[in-house]
Amino acid sequence: MNQIAAGGADEAARTESSQTHPHAVSAEELARSFEEADVHQVDLSDAAPEDWFALVMFWLMAGLVFLQFFTRYALNDSYAWTEELATNCLIAVVFIGAAMCVRKNRHIQVDILYRFLPPGPARVLATLVDITRVVLLGVIAWLGWQYIGMVGDEPMTTINWPKSMVYWLALIGFAIMLVRAVMVAYTNWRQGYSVLERPEAYDGTDGA
Repeated sequence: MNQIAAGGADEAARTESSQTHPHAVSAEELARSFEEADVHQVDLSDAAPEDWFALVMFWLMAGLVFLQFFTRYALNDSYAWTEELATNCLIAVVFIGAAMCVRKNRHIQVDILYRFLPPGPARVLATLVDITRVVLLGVIAWLGWQYIGMVGDEPMTTINWPKSMVYWLALIGFAIMLVRAVMVAYTNWRQGYSVLERPEAYDGTDGA
């Protein structure tokens, strides 16, 4: 009887706590959320070539960082070139990964103004945002092309490879971003709204 009473008291305390703190999560609910995450199916059907390239560059960077750590602390003879190449891989991950964010509308966006605008002005403003992004990426890609011509065959610091390879990675990233931005702008124009106007249509809460 004492155990039943204690269990009932604990349950009442949890109920009272959830009512008092509506966002409170019990230990059982937290454990259940981890169990649900373990059985979550990973869907890679929407992965694009830039996603896989960024993934390869990421693991190459991780391997170089590990090699640097191993040679420095285990062999006491660090390979200096590993740091420079790891930095270059990070540049590739950043700019190629940014193209993935453009495609999936995952960059930081400020949409508070669209909550107060009528549909017409909101559509015009969102279209201007799409056009501005395309123009900006086009200008940056063109400047990157010009800069590569200026750098020429200047070698890297620790390895006799042309430094232009690094800028080519950034240029490829901006070129892919430009293509993806044009595709996103066309999609927004066809469907009549963008993520700025209807974020719920992109985060899975539309109609919830």
